[in-house]
This record gives sequence, structure tokens and C-alpha cells, in this order.
Amino acid sequence: MSKLTADVSIIYSGIFSQWDNQNDDLPRLLQATVHVPAIIDTEFGFITRIRKAKNQVLTYCIYHPDITDNNGNIRPPFDGEVFIKQNDWRFYLGDCIWAPITNKVGNWRMTLELNGKIIANKTFKVHLPDE
Repeated sequence: MSKLTADVSIIYSGIFSQWDNQNDDLPRLLQATVHVPAIIDTEFGFITRIRKAKNQVLTYCIYHPDITDNNGNIRPPFDGEVFIKQNDWRFYLGDCIWAPITNKVGNWRMTLELNGKIIANKTFKVHLPDE
């Protein structure tokens, strides 16, 4: 493990263009905000710049409102891990609004963790479009 301390900053957060996770290009920031209207296909989240952490594992988590599955069970937070590929690396963490919009309303907290420590944290307030 590197003795260097990772340098992490959130460089963009808000509403983004649609993201294709199969493409290396990150989405484009459309509006800097933490207030997100619950409109289908609205992409929101943040882009971080991570330096001095190459070859480490980054853990991400999206804590969403109590969204249920087709059986009425509350879905767990969406989480996973990604390998940091470069010494100066940009990473997008985000989600997109899908139908029905009523159960997407509320606070969405997104976190990044490195070596057991939260290094980036942002909460978005998703609201009905007319609010």
C-alpha cells in the first residue's frame, strides 16, 4: 500500500448529461446543484479527482430513499468497488431517475471510501418537479 495520502476533491456535482458506463468519457455537467427534480432520465451525481491512490480499491455507495422492488421489499443501497487506474484519475458516481418518480423523492447520499475512510460525500435532494 502506498505511503502517500490520497488527494481527493469533488470537482463537479449536480445534474449531468446521460452517462454511458460502457464508455470511458465521463458525463458533462449541465447544472451545479444539490436539488434534483424527479424527472425520468435525469442524471445526477458528482465527479471526483483522485490523486496519489493508483492501484487502490475505491468503494462507492448510493444511499437512496426507501425504493422498493416489485415485491414491495426495500432495496439495499447500491454499492460496489472499482480499481483506481491512474495517479491522477477522475471518477463519476451518480444515478438516474426512473419510473415511478414518486418513490425516488427524498435524500440520496453518495459516498466514496478509500481504506475504510469516507473521502467524498454528497447528498442530493430529489423532489417532485412542481415543488
